[in-house]
Amino acid sequence: MLQAFCFGALAVTLEDLYFVDPDPEPGQEDPERGVRVELRLVEPSPWRGSIYAAQRTVVDTGLWRADFFESIAGGPGSRDRMHHHPSMTENEPGARVFDEALTADPFGWLATRLADLPAPCLSPASKADAAELLAGIPHIVDAARTMLSRVHAGELALSPTRPIRL
Repeated sequence: MLQAFCFGALAVTLEDLYFVDPDPEPGQEDPERGVRVELRLVEPSPWRGSIYAAQRTVVDTGLWRADFFESIAGGPGSRDRMHHHPSMTENEPGARVFDEALTADPFGWLATRLADLPAPCLSPASKADAAELLAGIPHIVDAARTMLSRVHAGELALSPTRPIRL
């Protein structure tokens, strides 16, 4: 499942994932699953058609990522692989950063991080876009919480026939 919250030039995406890390750190070799939250840029698109026409929306460049992952071995609620990537370069994340605050209170951490995004993440957006994103934080956090509960319930982030190797 992929959900996108768009605020002018900014978007926050949420998706459920199940995968095997192709280059795992020691102790992280087994599959993991959970919810990925990303801050992305919305590519500007020219208006097309009438005022009633559907408009093109391209959610593109990744700026920041948080992974609410748990190992399959650890099970739902283990929070043993929760991490974030404070920055991304050309859509590629940097190394995983494990943060005790993220593990202790994932959704409180998410709300705090979204409310205090670094200036480089917000620079392509207008002040109105940033204000709309701030106003949307409760909805984003609620959607992330709901999606992770559906992962825990076995409804999302299901194992494919063959694990996807990213």
